[in-house]
Amino acid sequence: MEDKKTVQFDFNNMMAGVIGEENGITERELKEIESVASQFAKELKTERTVGKLQFLELPYDEKTATEILETVNSIKGRFKNLVVVGLGGSSLGNIAIHTALNHPFYNLLSEKERGGFPRIFVLDNIDPDRFAGLMEVISPKETLFNFITKSGTTVETMSQFLIITSLLRDKIGKDYKNQIIATTDREKGTLRNITQREGFISFSIPAGVGGRYSVLTSVGLFSAAMSGVDIFALLKGAAMMDEMCKSDSVWENPALMGAALYFLSHTRKGKNILVVMPYSSALSGFGDWFCQLWAESLGKKFSLNKSVVHTGATPVRAIGVVDQHSQLQLYMEGPYDKVITFFAIEQFNKNIPVTNKERDIESDLIYLKGHSLNNIMRAEFEGTRLALTEQRRPNCTVTLAELSASTLGQLFYLFELETAYSGKFYNVDAFDQPGVEAGKINAFAMLGKKGFEQRKNEINILLQKAQKKYSI
Repeated sequence: MEDKKTVQFDFNNMMAGVIGEENGITERELKEIESVASQFAKELKTERTVGKLQFLELPYDEKTATEILETVNSIKGRFKNLVVVGLGGSSLGNIAIHTALNHPFYNLLSEKERGGFPRIFVLDNIDPDRFAGLMEVISPKETLFNFITKSGTTVETMSQFLIITSLLRDKIGKDYKNQIIATTDREKGTLRNITQREGFISFSIPAGVGGRYSVLTSVGLFSAAMSGVDIFALLKGAAMMDEMCKSDSVWENPALMGAALYFLSHTRKGKNILVVMPYSSALSGFGDWFCQLWAESLGKKFSLNKSVVHTGATPVRAIGVVDQHSQLQLYMEGPYDKVITFFAIEQFNKNIPVTNKERDIESDLIYLKGHSLNNIMRAEFEGTRLALTEQRRPNCTVTLAELSASTLGQLFYLFELETAYSGKFYNVDAFDQPGVEAGKINAFAMLGKKGFEQRKNEINILLQKAQKKYSI
């Protein structure tokens, strides 16, 4: 590990010594769960040893990264566009990587400015107008499509698969298969069966890795590599964070401390909303990725011992400084039900001075002379953090020395591990999503999928009972 930490976790403003015992965590409260937290860390290590937590081993899967780069190098220059088709865990990680590491207006750059890499689009919804709009601005003949679904049966992804492959067949013929890459289960599922029959290039999603934990698999790494992102640096950063979180002590393991603080804030201080607020537009996609990870992993009806608990804190994504002018009023003066996690970048890629020429400046703007957008951003962040602290609003800060593939890899790993620890604290399964599955079953039934006839009849009865008596 490098001597200087490139990602640091500051939780000073979560503590009672700063914001008071009503809203802050006391050292006594941390001490009370110290041994439990240590036990959870040991349990996770044991589960990891027997292969239950495969997402923790992804930073060391250089074989997959090498295969991805070989594929990218073999097709580079053949396509003007890459369209990733997937949603949830199959899309949010992709968006997070591209938003964080590529030029803010990557798709508007010329092919030369992009280094010969294609434009990147992510179809993460089945909104018909959005789908049609994308098809109108790209040429299918010049586009590579990456369909991502672990089950191989995801209705949203596979419905678009049917539309796109039909379009490609009509325009290209049997060679359409050269414009498809499938990312799915290694052995089973409809997409895997089609892939084997048609001969698509394909990547596998490890069986033991759930979608929301899959950003460091081929799910996220392929499109990253297709835009020139250093995927080995992503993995190396994740491995660095793995090393930083080896300790069983809550005071030495940032992921364990984060999980403990969020849990105590929720269960003892009534903070049931977790706001993630990066002071960087580039980390907006990371915020969305985190919200899925946290909500789907910890929002559960049943505990591990099958008790009804209806637990989980609600994640909300905000952006600094944008949401200082929208959401911050609520955070400052609304209910004391939130914890704010800031993300700050010490060194941006660009430095933009407000003015670098001698000229007259209006008197009420003279204070901006000699400043840059960089230090104005820093002042806005520090000012907001201080204002919240003065109002006894709990907040913590994750600081990145810079935003790079390495530090982004560290962030992914830190919060995946923190979520796994949180599952222990809440005593829930952080790796299933029964609430999501219920909605899928209903959709299958309503669309007439074979095997769901009984559920369709039940839905029809429910719909008959729920006539629109209260509709305006």
